[in-house]
Amino acid sequence: MTAEPVAVRHVVNVDLAGRTALVTGGGSGIGRACALRLATAGATVLVVDRDVAAARLVAAEAGGRVEGVDLADREAVDRLDADVDIVVNNAGLQHVAPVPEFPVERFEYIHRVMVEAPFLLVRRALPHMYAQGWGRIVNISSVHGLRASPYKAAYVSAKHALEGLSKVVALEGAPHGVTANCINPAYVRTALVESQITDQAATHGIPETEVIEKIMLARAAIKRLIEPEEVAELVAYLCSPPAAFLTGASIALDGGWTAN
Repeated sequence: MTAEPVAVRHVVNVDLAGRTALVTGGGSGIGRACALRLATAGATVLVVDRDVAAARLVAAEAGGRVEGVDLADREAVDRLDADVDIVVNNAGLQHVAPVPEFPVERFEYIHRVMVEAPFLLVRRALPHMYAQGWGRIVNISSVHGLRASPYKAAYVSAKHALEGLSKVVALEGAPHGVTANCINPAYVRTALVESQITDQAATHGIPETEVIEKIMLARAAIKRLIEPEEVAELVAYLCSPPAAFLTGASIALDGGWTAN
């Protein structure tokens, strides 16, 4: 088991020149990795994030555009450019509490960001994709879109809803050359997860490597964090010609978690 980052090389050969990709939560973590990977493949990337400064840095690195948007704001979402060829629904957030104590307003907010916003973006993007006979919807779901954990009612239910939305879009989009899939990672090495590791190590008085193996990855067979670039490489594959027949799928990138 390793707590150190794992180098990830680009192995998917895909040419996205002339394509435009919209990536939500693109200012950091998985979203940043996806934006940069798609840009490397030649796509023009629209980086969407409520952290405008972070999104601007990624857009500059990717040679793309930036939109500072809180995805819980329906009117703001409706103002985003929908004439895109690829939509990566990545933005998300977490709140942990028992159901009887879970704040209703937080539950609603998480669902607006993680279910309603993807629906609105896909709904507006599909006519453009249908017209050209090609489109890719990639939903960054989670292992929690397939399995539940206690105290995560909003996150788990939102990811399950995203799974259902993705499958409906896959069925409707198939005759038009549009695919829709979910990627289901376990714990990914992001700033949020890194801070959780540090906090739990201090709380339990154990090394950070032990937090990863015995707490975070207790259900996984492979005892390491996933790199954001590993998720991004799978996104690139889903946009490639060999993946044209892959739709309506939920791809578990979870080190064997869901094999249990």
